[in-house]
Amino acid sequence: MPMNMDRRAFLAGVAALAGATWLQRRSEAHNPKTRLILLGTGGGPRPRKVSSASAQVIVASDTPYVVDCGNGVARQLVLAGLPLPKLRHVFITHHHSDHNADYGNLIWLAWTAGLRTRVDTWGPPPLEKMTKLFFEMNAYDINTRIADEGRTPLVPLVHVHELSQGGLVMQDENVKVTAALVHHPPVVPSFGYRFDASDRSIVISGDTAPSDNLIKLAQGADVLVHDALYVPGVDRLVARVPNAAALKQSIMSHHTTAEDAGRVAQAAGVKILVLSHLVPPDDPSITEQMWIDAARVHFRGQVIVGKDLLEI
Repeated sequence: MPMNMDRRAFLAGVAALAGATWLQRRSEAHNPKTRLILLGTGGGPRPRKVSSASAQVIVASDTPYVVDCGNGVARQLVLAGLPLPKLRHVFITHHHSDHNADYGNLIWLAWTAGLRTRVDTWGPPPLEKMTKLFFEMNAYDINTRIADEGRTPLVPLVHVHELSQGGLVMQDENVKVTAALVHHPPVVPSFGYRFDASDRSIVISGDTAPSDNLIKLAQGADVLVHDALYVPGVDRLVARVPNAAALKQSIMSHHTTAEDAGRVAQAAGVKILVLSHLVPPDDPSITEQMWIDAARVHFRGQVIVGKDLLEI
């Protein structure tokens, strides 16, 4: 009898443990530990009321990984509830001003907010030169604050890693980051990034025309954040400027329609497609449902239209 009781107790314990493990995995699937927050979802460098310029942050184990630094990224991080002194990693997809305008400012302002630890940055050339020149341009303020406020010297904290081709970028205890070259002429090289964490995988396309490299990078990912344009709205957008014809040709050559973003997502087999870097970014005649319907022409998964500070 005692042996049978012990056996039943053992089996009950195993079943309870299995049940607890299943519940934990189910909970993590519905409430992933790795967070994606869209900081800026509008395409183009022009400051707007309705959306900030391109930026997003992936938060894994309370560590932020910032991807792109459009105008206002530091304030957007604060609005998202992420303390600037926790900045550790910055990734730049390409060197257009709506993606890198506040690259230096983010690091500088994080330092004024109390940053005292190493920051690693990744992106295409000339990222190292840009970083060096930014610190030279702002040396007066930086040196004054070091002498007057007792701050840790800023320049030695920042470690720049230039990328010229796709492949493994970095790996730590939270994420594995992989890059792929995408098609964004004449800005070459341009990259998309994939973040693989223990609970989910997230891909950021950067700006690109439909790209086979991106489809390979995003295979089986949980979330793909893809730039998207709505063609009828582009004509209205460029009509505001004297260089309308050249600007339209440029936009169309290195971006992806919402319909084609859906095609890319379907080919990659992702679960969720997030449309971001929206072009036009502020056309009230283009409804959220219009964006979704365009992407669903080819994509069978969930479509989300990006909004600033939306967490996914």
